[in-house]
Parts: sequence; C-alpha cells; structure tokens
Amino acid sequence: MIPQRGRAEPTHGDVNAFKRELMMRPGDPTAGSRLTVNSHVHVPPNFSAFSTVDEMVDLAVAQGVEVVGASNYYDFEVYRRFGELAAGAGIFPLYGLEVVCLVDELAGSGIKINDPGNPGKMYLCGKGISQFAPMAPEAEALMSTIRDIDSARIVEMIDKLAGLFASAGVAVEVSEESVKSAVVRRHSLASGPVYLQERHVAQAFQEALFAAVPGPARAGVVPGPAWAEALATICHAEPGPALDVVSVQNALRTHLMKAGKPGYVPERFVDFDHAYRLILALGGMPCYPVLADGATPMCPFEESAGRLVSSLRERRIPCAELIPNRNAPEVLVEYASTLHEAGLVVLAGTEHNTLDVVAMEPHCVGGVPIPDPVKDIFWQGACVVAAHQDLTARGETGYVDGSGVPNPAYAGPGGREAFAALGAAVIEEYRRVTPARTRA
Repeated sequence: MIPQRGRAEPTHGDVNAFKRELMMRPGDPTAGSRLTVNSHVHVPPNFSAFSTVDEMVDLAVAQGVEVVGASNYYDFEVYRRFGELAAGAGIFPLYGLEVVCLVDELAGSGIKINDPGNPGKMYLCGKGISQFAPMAPEAEALMSTIRDIDSARIVEMIDKLAGLFASAGVAVEVSEESVKSAVVRRHSLASGPVYLQERHVAQAFQEALFAAVPGPARAGVVPGPAWAEALATICHAEPGPALDVVSVQNALRTHLMKAGKPGYVPERFVDFDHAYRLILALGGMPCYPVLADGATPMCPFEESAGRLVSSLRERRIPCAELIPNRNAPEVLVEYASTLHEAGLVVLAGTEHNTLDVVAMEPHCVGGVPIPDPVKDIFWQGACVVAAHQDLTARGETGYVDGSGVPNPAYAGPGGREAFAALGAAVIEEYRRVTPARTRA
C-alpha cells in the first residue's frame, strides 16, 4: 500500500457504536457538509490535459475542488506524488483505475455498452483502490495480462502508422521506445515503466509530422499548404479546416487508427470477470462510467436509466459515474436521480483525458452548472468511496468485500447513507490535520 502523508486516523473510538449511531440518524447524515468533488481525472503518464500531476493539483486548488479522484489506466506509480501533493494542498485524494473489457454475450448480440463504436466493449472503473503498491499476487497477474495485450497492440499500430507515413512520402522515425521516451520527457517522469495508449501514439505521429514537413512555427498555428497537403495524403481524406494540435491528433485517430481504417489493429480485451476481479484484488469497488447522451444515439445498454439500473444490478456493480461535461442538464438529472434512488453510489468527474483543459469542477454541456440536489448525490458518492478506501487500506471490509458482496454491517435502509457519513468524517479529519492551502 502506498504511504499517504496526512492519511486520516479513525475519528471515533468504538467503531461499531459509531456505525450504530449513524444508522439511527434520519435522512442523509452528510447533508450540509458538501465539498466540491471531481472523482475522475487522468494524470500523466496517462494521456492527460496536464503535463504533470502538480498542474492538476494546482488547478484543483485554484478552482476550489476539495476532493479529487485519479482514475488511470494500468499504472499507479504517479499516485505516490498525487497523494503527497494532495495532502500538501488539503485535498482529499481518491485512488482509482479504469479497465477496458469485453462482454461476450452483448458483443455477439451487437449491443453497445459505453463505447459508441464497439458492441460489447465496456469501460469499467474501480473506485477507492488501496492495494496497489505493492500489488497482491492475484492483482499483479491480472494486471500483467492486460498490460501485455495492450503493449503488443501498440507496437503493431506504431509499425503500421510508420509504414503509412512512408507510403505518403513522409519519412518519420517513431518507435515504441521513442514514444515512451517522449512521454517521460514531456511529463518529467522518474524512471519506471510507461504503458502507452492510443492517444500517445497519435500525439507522437502528429509531432513527427510537424517536424518532418517544412512550414511556419507549429505552436497551435495553421501551417502552410505543403503541410496540410501532406496530412490529407496520409489520411486519404480532408482532415477538416481546423489544424491545431488537438485536431490533427484527432484526424490521425479518426482516419487511420479506428476500426476499418488502414492503421487499425484489432483490440483484444479481457472479459468482464477479469476486469471485475482486478478491481476487487486492488481493494476497490466496481463502478460503471455512464455515457448517456454523450453518444448519439445513446448506447442500447444505457438508453434508459431504468434499464441501466437493472443491468448494473445483474452484474453486481454497486456504483456508477457520470461525466457531466458530456450531458445535457435534464439527462444528467434523470440518470443521477434514478441511479441514486435505486440504491447505487453515484459519482461525477471530468476525465481530462484530452489536451483540452476544462474546468476541474464538473459542469453539464455548455458549462451549465449542476443542480444542488444532484451535487448532493455526487458528494454522498465521494464520501462512500472515501470510507471504502480508508477501511480497505486498514485491512477491513469496505462498502463491498473482496468478492464484491455488500458489507453486511450496512445492509438495509440507510446503510449507504451511514457509510457515506463515515466517509465524510474521514474526509473532515483528513482536512483538519493537513495544511490549509485551499482554506486560507
């Protein structure tokens, strides 16, 4: 387990008596204590809007976000730095991961889940992970399988793209090692393994293209006709009028790297059970990230909030997370309220998994603020995760146990609220004993 400077100690002596007292409280015991929360942010070396985790924490401080959850793919070395910086800023850190898996029966039926382009492909998150440094043998084995599958695909994709660039008359020298080295330099990382994503590859080839084709300065400036012509030749399509860095990377992914395109390499996924067991082996609780109207049309798996509730219950997923930046306000309210009323834990984050730096506090599409009752739901969810993380870090049972079974001490009406109150107490004590840079 990674040491976390400023980790809150228990705020109560008799744990069982405290639980019983919380269970007797009417309503939501966390009401009135709400903090600003973002439960899903990707930080380097994952592809991220931030160059360093320091930038992310600084932005959270500047914008008054007091509980922040990191949710990286497959690499948690940076969480040590995240924990130290969060403690120094009085921000409560939540640790998580994101896994991609395949639900075979839905893939066979052509049903899209929360990826609008691939039937059966599911993104699944783990919230409140606490057993990741070091990992237990089971978690290490499960994680190694995923890392090996992803790494082999990335190497093949880099080779294909290099060939396509050469065929278009643009010679570039891009390799797995050069992409990893660029990630290390860009984010000032210490030595250690780097696990590449598709977005890293697109960025590497965008940068190689800018370097290989003559033209004016490239820092967000539209280059000359020769450069634009080269991009069109490589993509075999007009990439669009916007030729800033982000647009070019998106053009390379859209025209070369997606299914059916010449640089595509078929994805291989672990199954749902593998992803679910990995999350539990890391001490986390499974959480489903909801796309909702972030896709048009909506994915059938979640085209109604009621159907989504049934599907999550069937798979023993106790938690769901919205990314409000994708959602219209009325859709966000409908999904958050329905999931909450059905007894699920509900969260909200921003991802920050592109180069666009959006606000750290989640908002709906167009910057529309989230209604206060829905913010209360998200705050309660963050408190549940905080309590789960704190308990499992101590070797105790969290909101669910290591098999995904709900904690029997919190079964029945009011159990989720009592567990959230425990988390609110953990957060409050943590913030009491850490520096007050956010609360000057």
